[in-house]
Amino acid sequence: MDKNTWIGFGLIAVVIIGFSFFNRPSEEELAERQRQDSIQQALVLQQAEAQSSQQEQNLTNDAPVQNISEEVQSNNYGPFSMATTGEDGMVYLENELIKIGVSRKGGFIAKAELKEYKAYHDSVNALCLFQPIYEVDGQDTTLFLENELNFPLNTIDNRVINTRDLYFVPQPQTDKSKLVMRLQACNDSTLIDSYIDFVYTLPENDYMFSMSILPHNLNQVLSQSTSWFEMDWIQRIPQQEKGRKFEEKYSQLQYMYAGTEGETENLSELEAESRQESVDIKWIAHKDQFFSTVMIAGEAFKSATFESTPAGAHTRYIKEYKTKVTLPFNVNENKPIDLSYYLGPNHYNTLAAYDDGKEDEDKLYLNEIVPLGWKIVSWINKILVIPMFDLFTSWGLHIGIVILLMTLVIKLILLPFVYASNKSSAKMRVLKPQLDEINAKYPPERMQERQQATMQLYQKAGVSPLSGCLPMLFQFPVLMAMFWFLPTAIELRGQSLLWADDLSTYDAIITWETPIPIFGTHLSLFCLIMTVVNIIYTHITMQTQSAGQEMKFMKWLMYLMPLMFLFFFNDYAAGLSYYYFLSLLFTILQTMIFRWAIDDKKLLAQMEANAKKTPKKSRFAEKLEAMQREQQRLARERAKEQQKKMR
Repeated sequence: MDKNTWIGFGLIAVVIIGFSFFNRPSEEELAERQRQDSIQQALVLQQAEAQSSQQEQNLTNDAPVQNISEEVQSNNYGPFSMATTGEDGMVYLENELIKIGVSRKGGFIAKAELKEYKAYHDSVNALCLFQPIYEVDGQDTTLFLENELNFPLNTIDNRVINTRDLYFVPQPQTDKSKLVMRLQACNDSTLIDSYIDFVYTLPENDYMFSMSILPHNLNQVLSQSTSWFEMDWIQRIPQQEKGRKFEEKYSQLQYMYAGTEGETENLSELEAESRQESVDIKWIAHKDQFFSTVMIAGEAFKSATFESTPAGAHTRYIKEYKTKVTLPFNVNENKPIDLSYYLGPNHYNTLAAYDDGKEDEDKLYLNEIVPLGWKIVSWINKILVIPMFDLFTSWGLHIGIVILLMTLVIKLILLPFVYASNKSSAKMRVLKPQLDEINAKYPPERMQERQQATMQLYQKAGVSPLSGCLPMLFQFPVLMAMFWFLPTAIELRGQSLLWADDLSTYDAIITWETPIPIFGTHLSLFCLIMTVVNIIYTHITMQTQSAGQEMKFMKWLMYLMPLMFLFFFNDYAAGLSYYYFLSLLFTILQTMIFRWAIDDKKLLAQMEANAKKTPKKSRFAEKLEAMQREQQRLARERAKEQQKKMR
């Protein structure tokens, strides 16, 4: 190893030793760790002794089972010991759109069904955003929850207990839209006037409902130092769509900062990521491709820790989200903590409607959950694509007709730009023989002279090389807007067209087991048709290009691009490939109409007449000529210097 390697190793060692020195725990921290370890060991020992006593009692039957159980519960759960036993199952609330199941154990929402939506190929039950799964292992059946909510409580006798381990009791209600789940405290075996109520209120015909945490005399059972509630929220997102790849892509943990106008952040959709936030947060969304569970704070979550973990490719889950937040709470006050849930589709207008009539500071901006692309692309989607889509769908038309009409409208809007581009292409087409002469006269070794002659020809004919490119640039944001909108539009979900049974995912006509790198295990028909039409369009446009040797590679590359799109769009929504197919088809039709309408002979005569006139140079042409003259001057100087060196 050389000297630099040894120096590198030395610096790494210094950094590691220094980091270890400055981050070593203090004596107080070591003592605290030892104390926590001792407590943990004592709890483990206590539980082991309790289990041993339980086993002995079952064998000898010398003492009543209930007495030992109550003693163990009292030791572990203190003022909530009587809540360690109860009735399993769920209590339900429902309206026209949604049905939620609240678990008696934990008092949280453990099941939810959307009545208007179904999972892919599910013709029986309504779509379950999360539900209890019973996993069978040998002879044991374990309840596995896809959604868990827990509030750790610090009791007055220095215990930490979790609400998910305790049984809540539903309270009688005359209002069918309201459910009250109560966690009752006790003193030994006597109930006391101290409890926590989880109050769920589900309005009619709405995906949003409230959850209020109502404390009552908790200062009798909780630590006097309690100034906040900690909330742990875990949710596992099951696969619900045919296309797992894009369901994974659009499934994200997203949240919005409080006091901002829709300023949101999200964790990585492809990789595991964790993040801590110390600022106020208004809402947190556990997103799927088409559905979200959003928890909204009445005031704000004061701090938060987020974690998003992709599930294995062969599991029934897409992601696992873990959220830990703190909520302000005063143990000496019976002040409620207000939360709201949105549990429904990622539908732009449905989400945006929750801000109707609200002041800016009160708006939720839940519509930011729907991915609409970059800023300018999102703006086009909001003011053009979504209103147009909503208008056509409100007429009761089939979704295939809706996309067809949208394509026609977009083509009409872009018609002036397309005409300008085609006119420029026509000028280049009639100049093709003269361009071929210039290319033949000046070989590639004399590229500067060729470029200068070409620019002189363009200048005399009144042709700008950029006149055909700029109109195409105006079309690009619209194409990108549709690229973002169609794969996430829930209206396409489950909608069939011809052979495609679901326009929100790929339409495979051929499948195989062994994956082809990049391509996958299927071939999508709409994508294939789009590729064929794209190759035809490329052939038409290439006819206007010159036949120089340097253009052969460019032509080969232009034909290669449609094939690359076949690989890229094969997994995308069939509705998007259908739109691009229609768009290319109309573009070819426009090109043929423009070529028929534009008389090449008249256009050439007009250009020759312009060439006889004294041309007025544009600023761009003047700058370009100046740059070419400067390049030629520098080339001559370099040639002279080379000749001097050779002498």
